[in-house]
Amino acid sequence: MPAPRTRLAALAALPLLALALGACGYGSQATDQDGKSKVATGAKKIDGLDSVRIGYFPNLTHATALVGNREGLFQKELGGTEAKYSQFNAGPSEIEALNAGSIDIGWIGPSPAINGYTKSQGKNLRIIGGSASGGVKLVVDPKKIKSLDDVKGKKIATPQLGNTQDVAFLNWIAEQGWDVDAQSGKGDVSVVRTDNKITPDAYKSGSIDGAWVPEPTASKLVAEGGKVLLDEADLWPDKKFVITNIIVKQSFLKEHPKVVEAVLRGSVRTNAWIEKNPDKAKAAANAQLKADSGKALPAEVLDPAWKSIRTTNDPLAATLEAEADHAVKAGLLEEPDLQGIYDLGPLNKVLKAEGGSPVGDAGLGVK
Repeated sequence: MPAPRTRLAALAALPLLALALGACGYGSQATDQDGKSKVATGAKKIDGLDSVRIGYFPNLTHATALVGNREGLFQKELGGTEAKYSQFNAGPSEIEALNAGSIDIGWIGPSPAINGYTKSQGKNLRIIGGSASGGVKLVVDPKKIKSLDDVKGKKIATPQLGNTQDVAFLNWIAEQGWDVDAQSGKGDVSVVRTDNKITPDAYKSGSIDGAWVPEPTASKLVAEGGKVLLDEADLWPDKKFVITNIIVKQSFLKEHPKVVEAVLRGSVRTNAWIEKNPDKAKAAANAQLKADSGKALPAEVLDPAWKSIRTTNDPLAATLEAEADHAVKAGLLEEPDLQGIYDLGPLNKVLKAEGGSPVGDAGLGVK
């Protein structure tokens, strides 16, 4: 699936053509919550900072943030500096919060990270780590679509114009030799932009024939009788592609590097805990989903969704660059200058201390 590498770093930043590139999630618009674990009495603040504000989506693709919050693993690393959490249901609103200083660090999808970085001419954020790979599937009505060729002429939902899954689906369509106007979604396939919260109802009503969506929406569709026709992971080298990154406001990174390092250490240790305790981690993520959105996932949705998502410390930078290429090919993005979007120095410092291997930035790191 990934297009040949292009020298994005050598190009001048140009404006986006598309609407804000959103990510997909669940829950209400940004609502602040204190961390689930209390700051230990007498714990020392890092750099004297009272709190760090962390944003994420109530979505299984943000499992690291969900579990790290629920189990108090971030707070443990932050000592007397309180972890405060905000939830978002779309990438643009989280980027706005970062720009406005309402949050300092966030878990977010690749498309809004690219958009936020580009629109600010590289001045507002850095990607400082990876969080999750996979968890995106094409689920269809098996009565209407029995093979990939049958997708032609059908109505397939994606979460939002220009979002990560929308770009991926448009790229897949182009690789089949089919034509679709990216903006309108009309052509050999009808691309229907539908909020993830209502996609299952749209499927049940027959207004769509399938959807290219992240978890847990994909598993919700399967629970309604849908069939997984394609797992996007199968289209990528090593079956890995970025679905969630960790970003930070550049000024916060500069002013509070030890706090950033503590959050990254919490992320790395949370991912290790998830790997070691998959069932406990799944339960913790679901408990936090219920706390954040008011609704836990039923087992028939939670179990398959959880299995398809892989936590990762590696931001899989080459796949982010490929995703940007796909957006350019679809006509949704002007060729961006992504040089400097990554600063993996703090993460690699943490990984070394934890006995891990360093991760790369595909040549797009800060100089």
